[in-house]
Amino acid sequence: MADKFIIIDGNSLVHRAFYALPQLTNSQGFVTNAIFGFYKMLAKVIEDEKPTYLAVAFDQGKKVFRHQDYPDYKGTRKGTPEDLKPQFPVLKDLLKAMNIAVFEIEGYEADDIIGTLVKEGEKAGLVNLIVTGDRDAWQLISPQTKVLLTRQGISELEIYDVQTLAEEYGLKPEQVIEVKGLMGDAADNIPGIPGVGKKTALKLIKKYGNLENVLEHQKDFQGKKLGESLANYAQQALLSKKLATIITDVPLPIDLKQCQKEEPDYSRFLALLEELEFKSILQSIGQEREEVKEYLTGEKDGFSASFLIITEQQELADYLSRGNDNLVLYLETEKKSPRDLKITACGIKFAEQEAALCSWQKEEELKAYLEVLKPYCEAEKIKKTVYDAKTVILALACYEIKLTGVINDILLMAYLLNPSRSKNDLLALGQEELGCLLLPEGEEKVSFCVEALEKLEESLAAELVEKEMLGLYQDVELPLVAVLAAMEKTGVKLDPAILEEIGKDLESWIARLTEDIYQLAGEKFNINSPKQLGIILFEKLGLPASKKTKTGYSTNAEVLEGLALEHEIAVKILAYRQMTKLKNTYIDGLSALLEPHTSRIYTSFNQTVTATGRLSSTEPNLQNIPIRMEEGRRIRRAFLPSPGNLLLSADYSQIELRVLAHVAKDEVMIEAFNEGQDIHLRTAAEVFGVSLEMVTKEMRQAAKAVNFGIIYGISDFGLSRDLGIPRSEAKQYIEKYFTRYYGVRDYLRRTIAEAKKKGYVTTLLKRRRYLPDLQSRNYHVRSFAERAAMNTPIQGSAADIIKLAMLKLYQVLQEDEWRKTKLILQVHDELILDVPQEKVLEIGSVVKEIMSNAYPLLVPLKVDLQVGPNWYDLKKLGEKDA
Repeated sequence: MADKFIIIDGNSLVHRAFYALPQLTNSQGFVTNAIFGFYKMLAKVIEDEKPTYLAVAFDQGKKVFRHQDYPDYKGTRKGTPEDLKPQFPVLKDLLKAMNIAVFEIEGYEADDIIGTLVKEGEKAGLVNLIVTGDRDAWQLISPQTKVLLTRQGISELEIYDVQTLAEEYGLKPEQVIEVKGLMGDAADNIPGIPGVGKKTALKLIKKYGNLENVLEHQKDFQGKKLGESLANYAQQALLSKKLATIITDVPLPIDLKQCQKEEPDYSRFLALLEELEFKSILQSIGQEREEVKEYLTGEKDGFSASFLIITEQQELADYLSRGNDNLVLYLETEKKSPRDLKITACGIKFAEQEAALCSWQKEEELKAYLEVLKPYCEAEKIKKTVYDAKTVILALACYEIKLTGVINDILLMAYLLNPSRSKNDLLALGQEELGCLLLPEGEEKVSFCVEALEKLEESLAAELVEKEMLGLYQDVELPLVAVLAAMEKTGVKLDPAILEEIGKDLESWIARLTEDIYQLAGEKFNINSPKQLGIILFEKLGLPASKKTKTGYSTNAEVLEGLALEHEIAVKILAYRQMTKLKNTYIDGLSALLEPHTSRIYTSFNQTVTATGRLSSTEPNLQNIPIRMEEGRRIRRAFLPSPGNLLLSADYSQIELRVLAHVAKDEVMIEAFNEGQDIHLRTAAEVFGVSLEMVTKEMRQAAKAVNFGIIYGISDFGLSRDLGIPRSEAKQYIEKYFTRYYGVRDYLRRTIAEAKKKGYVTTLLKRRRYLPDLQSRNYHVRSFAERAAMNTPIQGSAADIIKLAMLKLYQVLQEDEWRKTKLILQVHDELILDVPQEKVLEIGSVVKEIMSNAYPLLVPLKVDLQVGPNWYDLKKLGEKDA
């Protein structure tokens, strides 16, 4: 079989990669998406085709010889995007480091270089494969040359050869330019003959063979518009054919030896990949090629796989006895149950000593090690560096060890420095710090993690200082770990009988709704199948449908809400979905996670997940139990206090609006809050230009939607949809709002402008959120980032404030007289406490005092207190009592 010669259309593939992939950047802000996509495509083609020869052709300069014949050639093309321009030279450097031949010459296009390379390949008896997104290359097809045409951006390649071209278009390769002469090419601004499209051009060339014959037979179409066009634009057609013709004799010295595929210059190649931060590519190369493992495992950059394996209890005791006051502790854990974490790996390291790894086969051996380690873990004077302190605390607690003295939690530190980072896991962080690009496994992985912890503590701490977040870390986030760990260990009592009762009611609702839907549809079908539902709604019932896609009609909530006014079946389906979600997610989900021995739920509070700094809750998510529907609220009835206790709810009232008033320094809002006015009533009066007494219920509701919508960057379209009013009316509401609350208007404008300049926004406690999408070319992506820029300082500051309150409250609850009171839940702006009945009034007073003074604002922080026998039946704790 003949050797293969792959010829890449560089410009075509670079542009396709750039537009196919989202904006990717390295840590220096250099955009890399085109390079990344190009390399992935190139690597796949090399792997699939295994060529002997390989070359990439690029355009050089905008003016080519075709401009002499037609100055407007490619005149309608937009300029190269600014984010793409700097990627070209870096890509060419990468190709050269890979020892891949790169060809470009002034005055000629990449197509012409490709045509010349093809002819050289054919002379040498090679099988040529042209990889391009440009159909112009079809004219180069021959028995020895095929075109691999890119589809789906750059992810798929479709092969075109002599036979494919004949079957699909009825053309020979040399007839491609004949068709172009007639129909032109809008992409290259080749004029062709006005009014002649693809269908007509193909028909004419199939009949007459070439353009010249078509023009000779123009009399066949006399009296018709086509005949007139052929006569009037004959010379333009011939010029178009000439412009579309790829030349195959570019004056470029070509020696096929320079195109022979060789191994990369690994030192240059890998260094460039590292600079571009293409970690997935680096890892895949390292896994495939032994010769680059030394470079990728970081042994040249300071990471050494040497470590001490401890196999006996006495060995560990001896190692620890030689230690100092700075201990790195690394644990790997496995969750056996909500309250049982099993330690599966343990690595330790004192400063200036080698890492030590404990090796065991049986649980008894692990317990023996932990017995030796216990006094070191519990010694406050020994300062610890760990990864994910909360998990380490909870895991050691399962072995009756109380961890103290943690000063460095690498997970928390990394999260604060970049809360939007896709990966905050220790392996990814260690890769960045140690330059270890191929991850070790087994015992070497544990050693790597131990060393990564030690290296990261210094660099991350320095970065926190630089970015003014050391105080946030040391005074808020790190001490909060103990609070969350205590809440998780306490759990929340749940009554399974009440859950079961609510579940049965929901089943009855679902059954009735199912029958109603079948009756309205006129037949039984799978309601949970979007495809079947789409057919019922849009084909059988004839309801107005959104655009049909390959997978069928859209039947999402937004579509159904729009149809609810058209037909009752949409109302029933929405209710059916809500009921089934309540049953499946909350009734069945909570029941499955209930600890049978304690009848409690043990959720996990996540401190390092949200981009705003808010806490989240998982397994189960107790922050997301629906409260808008009565059926959803009823689920809260199953959440109970401990025997003899009551549940106390302390909820910040309108905290985000109060934070907005503070940061915006808006005089009208500040006055309203300081005078204790209903902010929505005041806003309605301001927006509608009436007195407070004249504000109607509808006016207040509209004002409330505007107040909260402003925080989230709501548009007139969004407000019109939420309130069911014309868009013009919604626009007037927003304009009037900003006219009166001009402090808010100016603040939001200023925030977006500063965020675009700095690349991030901050909260009151200097928490950062980076927003690179503020520079996105995509309007929708950029708009989302602008809304995040407006919202994050508000929502994030509110999150910071409630964390401060939790810290102060937890500290008070450690005092002997309050120890029986437990903080058990945090749900956004609300804290739930399990309080002895006789202490409710006292605790309520303490909680209100702490929360109201958690952070000094220009307006008061208002706290609503409620108490009850469960989370549903809560009643206001009066001002007199608390």
